[in-house]
Amino acid sequence: MLRFLFVIAVIAACTGTVNPPPPPPPPPPGPALQSLGTFASPVYLTSPPGDTARLFVVEQGGRIRVLRHDTLLAAPFLDVSAKISSGGERGLLSVAFHPDYVTNGRFYVYFTNPAGDIRIVRYNAATAETANEASADTVLKVPHPGQSNHNGGQLQFGPDGKLYAGTGDGGGGGDPNGNGQNTHALLGKLLRLDVDGANGYAIPPDNPFASGTAGAPEVWSYGLRNPWRYSFDRETGDLYLGDVGQNLYEEVDVSSTADLRGKGLNFGWNVMEGLHCYNATTCNQAGKTLPVIEYSHAGGACSVTGGYVYRGTKIAVLVGQYLYSDYCAGFVRSFQFSGGAATNTQTWPSLQPSANVSSFGQDAKGELYIVTLNGAVYRIVPGP
Repeated sequence: MLRFLFVIAVIAACTGTVNPPPPPPPPPPGPALQSLGTFASPVYLTSPPGDTARLFVVEQGGRIRVLRHDTLLAAPFLDVSAKISSGGERGLLSVAFHPDYVTNGRFYVYFTNPAGDIRIVRYNAATAETANEASADTVLKVPHPGQSNHNGGQLQFGPDGKLYAGTGDGGGGGDPNGNGQNTHALLGKLLRLDVDGANGYAIPPDNPFASGTAGAPEVWSYGLRNPWRYSFDRETGDLYLGDVGQNLYEEVDVSSTADLRGKGLNFGWNVMEGLHCYNATTCNQAGKTLPVIEYSHAGGACSVTGGYVYRGTKIAVLVGQYLYSDYCAGFVRSFQFSGGAATNTQTWPSLQPSANVSSFGQDAKGELYIVTLNGAVYRIVPGP
């Protein structure tokens, strides 16, 4: 040992001080926000499959606006403002482009009509930047009770090519009409439709209540209060669903592809609110699928805004993270779904906008966006 140390000392004396190892490379940049402009009460953003030039921004008042290479076009893609009721939780709430949009030009919108009832309507595009408003075909009509809230609003094509629609429970405190747990009602549900026919829709034969005996054939999942925003992981197909709570708790539900992405699941409302019994005297948790994440209204939170799993290529630290927000508290948080649980939970102060987050968006490349009801729309980009 002494001989070894002597040799090291001789080498150091001959060559000078031994150089320390090089420092590790800097960590990849975190996320930041890039402003894309101001809109009129925007509530959603998306792109048609494969379209890397355009973003479509849904305005609650009834217009869908087009950003081409981040430049806002003067004319809207579609204007249904004369056909809807708007304000509060009502309005034009989302748009979904058919997986074969590039060849068939079909897209679908979700809105509340002047009476407050839910409508899902199919349109055809006239050009890449204008819709054929005369092509309107009403796919689904869902009567809504006298309450103006809990309208749901999300349309999304799943990995299976079917159209999913999230409906609220009909409004009012505590689901007074009992829609959430009533499998025969279309409110308080995630619906699944086959819209590949010439018009209207067909019932996919593998829907859990396709026969109509034990439930409405359109129903895919039930026990929902107001599934304002949900999404499918574009890599795994897993379903992530942000269900807005009552007075105490907000929740995010996840159903993996292995669990058939929510098929026949009961997400608990109005028996459960988050992980807790909504009414302790009648609570029976048997058969309920509980959320992987809940948070309380402490600190000013009020309404979860579900997002997406990041599958873009520009922000390495976000890959595989599911992002979500709260409309009142304004935070942006994330988690990774692994082993049936939420792991690696994080908060991203650099992504917290200055106003209420009404939605997230995802473009054709898997990059994500944040939409705020006060008008601001942001792209999530690498930070400095």
